[in-house]
Amino acid sequence: MSDIQRAVAFYEGKLGLRAVWSGPSAHIAGGSRVYESGGGPALNVYQSVTAGQTSATLATWYVDDIDAVVDELVAAGVEVSRYEQYEHDAKGITARAGGGRIAWFQDPDGNTFAVEADA
Repeated sequence: MSDIQRAVAFYEGKLGLRAVWSGPSAHIAGGSRVYESGGGPALNVYQSVTAGQTSATLATWYVDDIDAVVDELVAAGVEVSRYEQYEHDAKGITARAGGGRIAWFQDPDGNTFAVEADA
């Protein structure tokens, strides 16, 4: 993230992730957070000048009920990303290669994340 406070607002405020550790990142006091996901520490977010410079999906959460998760994300103010090359349903969910369904979203710097489900 280009700004750790903006990251905290997004990851904790909109995604509802719980920080299990906070510390320095390079020369930035308090510039890093490790978030719990799936029952343990899983996602390290830190302030960086290169934030948002990849078009790749950085992390994917596998969920049981993708419709409910997308509804929760949208209710929290997260916008589901839509890509021209894919067909999306009304919620922005698309069929996943090999079966299942997927929806993408971005953090404030444009880093891409996804939620996926087998059904």
